[in-house]
Amino acid sequence: MLPDPIIKYRLEELDFARGLAILLMILFHLIVDLKDLYDYNLDYLGGFWYWEGKLSAIIFIFLCGLSSTLSRNSVRHGIHIFIWALLLTSITYFYNPDFYIRFGILHFLGISLISSPLINSLHSRWLQLLIIASFIMGLVVSRSYTASPYLFPLGMQTRSFTSLDYYPIFPWYGIFVIGILIGNLFYKSKQPYITIPLPKVITWLGQRSLAVYLLHQPILLAILFLLHKK
Repeated sequence: MLPDPIIKYRLEELDFARGLAILLMILFHLIVDLKDLYDYNLDYLGGFWYWEGKLSAIIFIFLCGLSSTLSRNSVRHGIHIFIWALLLTSITYFYNPDFYIRFGILHFLGISLISSPLINSLHSRWLQLLIIASFIMGLVVSRSYTASPYLFPLGMQTRSFTSLDYYPIFPWYGIFVIGILIGNLFYKSKQPYITIPLPKVITWLGQRSLAVYLLHQPILLAILFLLHKK
């Protein structure tokens, strides 16, 4: 949930915001683990915890788009992330072939970053149209099913589709492009807007978002196992 491109101009405020999103993500996954593995009376499919998890994802996707306007090589980083995504798909498939990660947030961010050099060059008006089109497409594809089992990256699902983590291109690409639009409009000078010192621990997490994303769940599971061990 997630990493940013290789940044030429690191801005502490963006790392801090990404660190906050990581904390929200870890908290959400803790709730999921407590519910699914230890039968706590918690609901993450609706209400507060559902939206808390979605807020974390929205912040990550937005910041990834914004950071791509500051990156040296978004394509290379996108390929790197997509390889990790495929690895997670393989691992979760062997763990549960009926409910593995088919197209999660790492898949989405990898594809988005690979496309970002083309999108970054568009005029702001075209970016705005792309944002609107992405959200409209998201509404369209979410209201119907398809017989093809291969269109799920676009958001088109079969009736039997399942995925442990699912962030299709539509409508989520609209959030990514909003990040690009904000980056092009407000970060052309590569200068920060916040000059006061920010908590280093949270900033540190934001600078290592991919590693934290990949490692936090095994650590959470180990801690919960020890705490609940009879």
